[in-house]
Amino acid sequence: MQQLVFATNNEHKLAEVQAMVKDLFSIRSLSDIQCNVDIPETADTFEGNASLKSEYIQSHYGLNCFADDSGLEVAVLNGEPGVYSARYGGSRDMEKNIDLLLSKLVGETNRKAQFRTVISLRLEAEEHLFEGLVKGTIVSERSGAGGFGYDPIFIPDGYAKTFAEMSSQEKNQISHRAVAIQKLVTFLKNR
Repeated sequence: MQQLVFATNNEHKLAEVQAMVKDLFSIRSLSDIQCNVDIPETADTFEGNASLKSEYIQSHYGLNCFADDSGLEVAVLNGEPGVYSARYGGSRDMEKNIDLLLSKLVGETNRKAQFRTVISLRLEAEEHLFEGLVKGTIVSERSGAGGFGYDPIFIPDGYAKTFAEMSSQEKNQISHRAVAIQKLVTFLKNR
């Protein structure tokens, strides 16, 4: 079975990806390879940050790997929080991040948004990028106990419940990360 390092220590992301790739690939996390470095995400795009992380792992550990960067882009806020989604409120406290976002949307009727993920896959000396997105709407109050991040305030188009109200199986069929991972898996299968 082919092994790939997923450049993350986020247990939620790791579980989502492992559920999606099932028995096709053996996914290892940063902790599995004893990488305890907080890899800098200094780019101003999702593509740039994903690329920085995958390049770091490949150059320091010599392993085939992939990394992602993802976030929420709200139309009326010119794409905010975007690449700053995880630290939008000045820290990695998601409750504060959600509070800030909701405060900026008070009274706003255009609540269109999208979650976007970019994956950078590095195999040997080659980099391949895969993008996934899901469009939806930001609701005014949190709803649901599942998921993570902005899931309690995001309803994907065509659904009547937030990501946080969905089962992980249901979310993994339609999420931005699922779309990008499916493209990654298809690429690896056809390689």
